[in-house]
Amino acid sequence: MTTGHDSRNFFLQGPVGRLEAILWTPSGGAKRPLACAVCHPHPLFGGTMHNKVVYQVTKSLDALGLPVLRFNFRGTGKSEGAHDGGTGEQGDARAALDFLATEFAGIPQLVAGFSFGSIVGLRVGCEDTRVTALIGLGLPVNRFDFAFLAACDKPKLFIQGARDQFGAIEMAREVFVRFAEPKQLVEVADADHFFVGKLDQVDRAIHEWVGQRMREPTPVKPG
Repeated sequence: MTTGHDSRNFFLQGPVGRLEAILWTPSGGAKRPLACAVCHPHPLFGGTMHNKVVYQVTKSLDALGLPVLRFNFRGTGKSEGAHDGGTGEQGDARAALDFLATEFAGIPQLVAGFSFGSIVGLRVGCEDTRVTALIGLGLPVNRFDFAFLAACDKPKLFIQGARDQFGAIEMAREVFVRFAEPKQLVEVADADHFFVGKLDQVDRAIHEWVGQRMREPTPVKPG
């Protein structure tokens, strides 16, 4: 585990202007096995990179010794542009991955997203060859279609509250069955959409799943 990190507040260049961002980089110069990006919930309902769930995910990944980037989608906080319903925000997420690829060249990437950020982050992460692992929290399955995950064969962790008011657990289980392997669904008992009072269980699930990914040897490609 990391014993500390350097924190950098800055703007990265997005498709329609600057995006407000914070990068936590573990202290020391050792090469890290993953570089991570975290996507925040719906900005029209108060979602930003400072959301409590996003912050917990960032802390959990940081505690594993991984660099973590969180950023505000267009039109959120000090980010330029205007909200685009999840379409333009995919370009913002790609810009974040481009930044990580430059900052941590040659290191595989992990994308995590909460709520609205899950539909954006998971879609972009599934398509981007630099991304090797995905985390979705509080999937808003009541509103958004996650059918694209049926063709996404990257390792995926889903964390869902059993009382999620925007992602009914019964519906989450139903769509999860159709997602491609490898995958894992962690149900947090008595948790609402925002995991109020249950963030310790979110932390535990991320530690166990990502820790296992870090311990597994990287497959050697023929050639």
